[in-house]
Amino acid sequence: MKIGTKIKEVRKLQKMKLYELAEKSGVQIATLSRMEHGKMTGTLESHMSIARALGVDITELYKDIIREDAEVEIKKPSKHQEVFVHSDQSSYEILTNKVLSKKMMPIMLKIEPHGKSNKEQNQIGTEKFVYVREGKIIIHIGEEAYALSKDNSMYFNAGLEHYFENPGAGVAKVVCVITPVAL
Repeated sequence: MKIGTKIKEVRKLQKMKLYELAEKSGVQIATLSRMEHGKMTGTLESHMSIARALGVDITELYKDIIREDAEVEIKKPSKHQEVFVHSDQSSYEILTNKVLSKKMMPIMLKIEPHGKSNKEQNQIGTEKFVYVREGKIIIHIGEEAYALSKDNSMYFNAGLEHYFENPGAGVAKVVCVITPVAL
């Protein structure tokens, strides 16, 4: 199954018209149509908007996606990296190609000095691994806060509400890897 087919399936189950999904998600109707007809895959940002509009976790859209059988894939830095704004104080960059065909989603989260990310809560069973490359961060999970510094890592249930904070004066860089829910 391709991402567009999955979006259409979830939309139809909710008896939502294409124009309604466009209005709720902010993704143009032409783009949604192309996605549903397999002419384009869209961006991670558009997938997140669509998932919110459909009221499902983004990992739900990635379930049952056809994987390619490439055993090794290398992604080298380029001038046209896919960087998405997470909040006005944080952004993330996808660290792999063809993210829709992967079982893990590795990203580089960058948080501005004294900034924080938006709150997240993934579907129950989703897991997240975090490795601090630069700076210091505080990960707020539910009512608890965990301080991590350079070369520290953490693994947690991403189904719990969480967000990241940078208490330092420099940009914090954090490698995050999220898995979809185990079937």
